[in-house]
Amino acid sequence: MFDLNKDDLAGFDVVVDALGGWTPETVDVIEDGEKKLADLLEGTNIRLVVVGGAGSLYTDAAHTKTLMDGEDFPEIFVPVATAHAKALADLRKRKDLNWTYISPAADFQADGERTGKVIEAGEDFTLNRKGQSVISYADYADAFVNEVLNPTHNKERISFLQA
Repeated sequence: MFDLNKDDLAGFDVVVDALGGWTPETVDVIEDGEKKLADLLEGTNIRLVVVGGAGSLYTDAAHTKTLMDGEDFPEIFVPVATAHAKALADLRKRKDLNWTYISPAADFQADGERTGKVIEAGEDFTLNRKGQSVISYADYADAFVNEVLNPTHNKERISFLQA
């Protein structure tokens, strides 16, 4: 990915950034990858759609506190959440880039059930009627692809959770 250049991306409508790093040695790829793609796509009509993190979702009305700021946020996820928050902050600074950042629910379940019932939320940490913030990879992927194919959000972060 880091060897890509503008010519490699010419002709695309959308580029999806789903890079992930979980170890101290690889977590920087989240922020570095987003910056690389954003630099290449800035000034073009190509949309950048990013698989984001839940840790940066706001937990207060003033949008000064995030999920990862909470005492119950698992320490093991802080580096990943921090990298995702930095990537989102970089996107917000860019004036000539079409981007959408899509956060999953806090409980992002790889083996969770596809329900087909998804709530679209915004910047705020949101709970469903059961008081949960959960989504399966399958439901997230369906909602994510729907946003890619039928874009309704530009230069903003949204989030998805199961109803």
